[in-house]
Amino acid sequence: MSDPLHNEFAPDSIEARSLRHLINPNSNLADVKRQGPKVHVRAKGVYIWDNHGKQYIEGLAGLWCTALGYGVEELAQTAKSQMEEMAYSQLFTGITNEPSVRLAEMLMELVPIDSGKVFFGLSGSDANDTQVKLQWHYSNLIGAPARKKIISRWQAYHGVTVVSGSLTGLPPFHKNFDLPIAQVKHTNSPFYYREAQEGETEEEFTTRLANNLEELIQEEGPETIAAFIAEPILGAGGVIVPPDGYYEKLQRVLKKHRIHFIADEVINGFWRTGETFGCQTMGIEPTTMSIAKALSSAYLPISAVVIPDFMFDVFERATEETRMFGHGFTYSGHPVAAAVAVRNLELMKEWDIATNVAKMTPLFQERLASYEDHPLVGNTRGRGLLGAVELVKNKETREPFEPSLGIGAHCMARCREHGLISRAVAGDSLAFCPPLIITADQIDEIFSKFDLALADTLKFVNALDS
Repeated sequence: MSDPLHNEFAPDSIEARSLRHLINPNSNLADVKRQGPKVHVRAKGVYIWDNHGKQYIEGLAGLWCTALGYGVEELAQTAKSQMEEMAYSQLFTGITNEPSVRLAEMLMELVPIDSGKVFFGLSGSDANDTQVKLQWHYSNLIGAPARKKIISRWQAYHGVTVVSGSLTGLPPFHKNFDLPIAQVKHTNSPFYYREAQEGETEEEFTTRLANNLEELIQEEGPETIAAFIAEPILGAGGVIVPPDGYYEKLQRVLKKHRIHFIADEVINGFWRTGETFGCQTMGIEPTTMSIAKALSSAYLPISAVVIPDFMFDVFERATEETRMFGHGFTYSGHPVAAAVAVRNLELMKEWDIATNVAKMTPLFQERLASYEDHPLVGNTRGRGLLGAVELVKNKETREPFEPSLGIGAHCMARCREHGLISRAVAGDSLAFCPPLIITADQIDEIFSKFDLALADTLKFVNALDS
């Protein structure tokens, strides 16, 4: 018997087959069943097409990741050549390969860590999971087994594994999953627009947050805290740009207690925020770094964890006794993914992506800021080619919409109707993160389409009130 909810799709259609067999991650599964999935079939540059031939401009770089856009032939050819030469080789038991070594060398030339080593994985989630394991491993080896807690922040996003999902500070990723685990603690989000107390200046706000971090450390016991993890600019939690002085004050607290700083650069990295890494944009001195997404412009799954030599040296010495560093994945340093990432970083230099970001940033940020006067917009924010527009019920009081109304999701759907891909993130905010190859005309196209979606959303909200 056919499912009546699926009658609008032919039984052999991609939509019907997807509904029968596929689980969509980070989706409202009930809505997917009611409405059916959206099917993307091809993409080129900053555009993507669905199975009905409709074209969309990519306003979110896929999932913050397609930095060089779609259909880059050089990357496809690199993958083909590497597959033909050597499709796979492991890094276990001391085996290595040229693409992985070259990629590690390139990363160490770019990161703000003077001397260290690189561990490869497949995603930002497993990179942050690895970060925690390495912190625990290090604490055990230096004779500080109590140092196991990791401090994250509310509204942060660090992944969805058991550990990285615990680091994430967003309720949907905890609810009904028995997260967070006990070793993960959360401190305040640095979201001045939403979290500042009445009459509190940014200076007072950042001081309060640093004091709250100190209080949390004292409450838990400084000797039990291994590390603090942060996205320099928070992504999926709402594209939150911490106020000036925030990281300076936090780092004083962390250094006082010898707590490591894990910089999650999964979204921020590779000129997205204007500098090579978000750390440099926001004045952070990281102990370790997590890297993914734009590392390969999402052409193949790959992530990297960068650690300093002082940590690696401890791990290396320990294997004289243990005989093995007991961590790694089948696809760590996959030669095809690594080769594509190497060519991706070369193209970023050849195409002078840093200069394009510098040229496009003023226009992009100016267009974002122009929505401050719109009756639905409470706040705009961003750095580089990363930003968000937050929709509110009341501009004066900053009162948000009732979550059940799904105003952000409605606006996202209207964006899509007008041929723009954006994403509704925490707090009815519409996020923008275009490919780094974006042109001035294409930025105008993004926001012209957003104008139409915002006008539709205002009509929808006004109808609710009438």
